[in-house]
Amino acid sequence: MSLLDPLFRWEALEELFTDRARVQGMLDFEGAFARAEAKLGIIPKDAAAKITAKCRSELCDFPSLAQGAARAGNLAIPLVKQLTDQVAKDDPDAARYVHWGATSQDAIDTGFILQLRAALHKFDEELSRLAGSLANLAKTHRATPIAARTWMQQALPTTFGLIAAGWLDATLRHRARLAEAQERAIVLQFGGAVGTIAALGNRGLEVANALGEELNLRVPEISWHSHRDRVAEVASVLGLLAGTLGKIARDISLHAQTEVAEIFEAAGEGRGGSSTLPHKRNPVTAAVVLAAATQVPGLVATVLTAMIQEQERGLGGWHAEWETMPQLIGLAGGALHRLAETVPHLEIDTAKMRQNLDVTRGLIFAEAVQMALAARVGRMEAHQQVEAACRRAQNEQRHLREVIENDAEISKHFSSQDIQRLFDPAQYLGVADKLIDRVLKAHASRKPKSAVKGD
Repeated sequence: MSLLDPLFRWEALEELFTDRARVQGMLDFEGAFARAEAKLGIIPKDAAAKITAKCRSELCDFPSLAQGAARAGNLAIPLVKQLTDQVAKDDPDAARYVHWGATSQDAIDTGFILQLRAALHKFDEELSRLAGSLANLAKTHRATPIAARTWMQQALPTTFGLIAAGWLDATLRHRARLAEAQERAIVLQFGGAVGTIAALGNRGLEVANALGEELNLRVPEISWHSHRDRVAEVASVLGLLAGTLGKIARDISLHAQTEVAEIFEAAGEGRGGSSTLPHKRNPVTAAVVLAAATQVPGLVATVLTAMIQEQERGLGGWHAEWETMPQLIGLAGGALHRLAETVPHLEIDTAKMRQNLDVTRGLIFAEAVQMALAARVGRMEAHQQVEAACRRAQNEQRHLREVIENDAEISKHFSSQDIQRLFDPAQYLGVADKLIDRVLKAHASRKPKSAVKGD
């Protein structure tokens, strides 16, 4: 299926996980492996050159690879056979040294790690772009009043800048998580049949180090054929990321509701329309991101379940990663890309935000009144008096300020200017401005760099 790819996927990321890219990743391993062994005198340098020259995916017969994988149980076995045949056409002697001392999983896992390294670089770029846009929103709207909502109900005044800063703060944590995960995940897989590299005698570690240098991959302390925590950590971090993207998308879609109408995705030709309702302006990006956030947790669960692998080489669990990880990466990456493209162009209706602060007829300021009164009569007494005033305002459909002004027990403690200040949203924002500055400082202090070393 590819019809919906432009909706849910990001082409730049999808290119990294095509069939050809998967095969090329394994061939990059094979070429680097031959060169590493040649440097150490394990195989002839001329043979390594001949092998490297044939490590090109365009030389492969993909239908034959697919059928061979169905029989062999993985792609590496038929791929190594095809590579050997290609080398043998030019130099039968050099063909003897293809895949000399490695195992199928070395090629498959390391090939995937090369794909993953490039993918994580793109994730970091998009997270950086999204963070920059959110930082701009936080700066621009640091003083823009808006109703904060808890349990889907108006609670207290806040600023849209603080809301954006909350989105930004979570985004920064995901950049940090991805950077930390790649330190553990982007490593070489090379252990031979059971992790001992026995086929290379006592030179296995030499080859591993030379191979790591060729591929610019860190060499781990031990092979990790059946220990899948590295892959699972990346999957988990992407699951967390998808959750935050979904949270932001949910917020945007709630603010875009007709009755709220505070934030909108940018309009455009053919964007967000309805097949039957000419007036509709649907939040398309929010829908795409929420769809991804709905699907990703199940894929993460598959990868976590696949960690329980048998002894030195897993049966089935490892295989479950092959399609799951590209799907997970594709959905999470597509959601990230769509949101990163949408946020800079959000349409913010500040007048509507201010207007919505009045829909409760002043009830949103009840806590402000209560705390000011508590300083004079005590918290419990203040709570009871203001709660009663709120009930009167609701029952009589009057503004709470009017009720307070006409309540002798409450109003005797305040001047008219005091009461006016109590119903000014700018006067009850706590330390919102300082919190925004803290997040913006954290964003500014992050040095721009790739999440992936050696990419």
